[in-house]
Amino acid sequence: MTDRILIIDFGSQVTQLIARRVRESGVYSEIHPFNKVSSKSIKDFKPNGVILSGGPASVTEMDTPRAPDELFNMGLPVLGICYGQQTMIERLGGKVETNEKKEFGHSTVAITGDCKLLDATWRKGSQQQVWMSHGDRVTSLPSGFHVVGKSDAAPYAIVADDDRKFYGVQFHPEVVHTPYGAELIRTFTHNVAGCAGNWTMSAFKDQAISKLRKEVGKSKVICGLSGGVDSSVVAVLLHEAIGDQLTCVFVDTGLMRLGEPEQVVELFRDHYKIPLIHNNASEFFLEKLDGITDPEQKRKIIGNAFIKIFEEEAKILGGADFLAQGTLYPDVIESVSFDGGPSVTIKSHHNVGGLPDVMNVKLLEPLRELFKDEVRELGRELGLPEHFVGRHPFPGPGLAIRIPGEITPEKLNTLREVDAIYLEEIRGAGLYNEIWQAFAILLPVQTVGVMGDRRTYDYVCSLRAVTSTDGMTADFFPFDMEFLGRTANRIINEVRGINRVVYDITSKPPGTIEWE
Repeated sequence: MTDRILIIDFGSQVTQLIARRVRESGVYSEIHPFNKVSSKSIKDFKPNGVILSGGPASVTEMDTPRAPDELFNMGLPVLGICYGQQTMIERLGGKVETNEKKEFGHSTVAITGDCKLLDATWRKGSQQQVWMSHGDRVTSLPSGFHVVGKSDAAPYAIVADDDRKFYGVQFHPEVVHTPYGAELIRTFTHNVAGCAGNWTMSAFKDQAISKLRKEVGKSKVICGLSGGVDSSVVAVLLHEAIGDQLTCVFVDTGLMRLGEPEQVVELFRDHYKIPLIHNNASEFFLEKLDGITDPEQKRKIIGNAFIKIFEEEAKILGGADFLAQGTLYPDVIESVSFDGGPSVTIKSHHNVGGLPDVMNVKLLEPLRELFKDEVRELGRELGLPEHFVGRHPFPGPGLAIRIPGEITPEKLNTLREVDAIYLEEIRGAGLYNEIWQAFAILLPVQTVGVMGDRRTYDYVCSLRAVTSTDGMTADFFPFDMEFLGRTANRIINEVRGINRVVYDITSKPPGTIEWE
């Protein structure tokens, strides 16, 4: 595996989507934060090309991230995206200014010229839908560049220097809201940078196994198993890499869905024959969460509680040097800046930002740079059954973040019943595989209702279903009203304490998929 693309991260929330698109084109890629990139590190990495990400900063201000000057003298193809375009243009002698007219969301770019970057996608004279997110814009070009596309607020929305193979786009081709964005990135990796496109998930699996064996050595590893796809793939990957050095610990937090603990135990202890410790810690978690309403506090409490239990189990096992968990990139990018980059924290995930500062075990996170769909593909490579690999994501904090406000055993039982009915209806309608994630939320709101000619004053639940490919962006699923009416009727009739059902039609962004 020699072909590779370096992505320099300037702090965009969707930087990893660039890596995802590059990998989809069959090319290996890595993300390096701008403040850890030097001419030496670039030479050592030996990329076929470089992509500069977007970011929240402005090149019009002092002490903001910049592309390294050395990059543009190394003979490498460069693609600058959004802020990446701006810092490239500024570094090469062009001008960037703050614009009173901003562009956020869907926009249209008029293709006014030709360049190698657009060879496989857009033609001169066409109008193309893209996704923008910028307040600054390029206002003059360095020598050697020409304009290829423009929008209402960006006169240099696409610029090119074919001789040096430098390209800049103001929009984000990496997001699904730019319909031909993936093809544009593929054109850069293959046609411009000359990559062969022979990197696969099978190659990633082999690399991951080799890396795990080297990192773990002869040490013992415990794997925090939630029963979801991510931790399950980690467990099977580790079992293939280190065999009986692995012990899985399934912590039943009391925050699981209906029947889930039994399914986890059966799958791993009985089917995969992986050593499994089943720790029923529901009372411990509920005690820790008693009276807690702040979502960030919930996540941190759950993260700390998990670690405490894992460390105790490690002692019982006679010591373990590593704790493995199914952390994915969406968890990382929303919790902390990836690899030290400058991205903004959205929320702490229990297994990232919720972890204590000091732990007695080292973290092992082999899926940290992958998205959910990539993890599913890896699961298939490892032989996990399709009905399991295709399960909807379930958050590590479980139902705790689907009950805004205080958590009680009664609320948990109510939500479990609602969720089970909702998913049953989705499966019955043949919609489960069309939806990325579906779940119910129990709201801290009571409303007046009428049931059997009597007044009720019960809780409201919200139903949530989204479509996505990577978890970084999502759209609500367009159920028909007949489905929603039937499901709401069942919930109200069958679940005590619920008298009103609503449906969440918020996309991500501006919302997140989970409510907390």
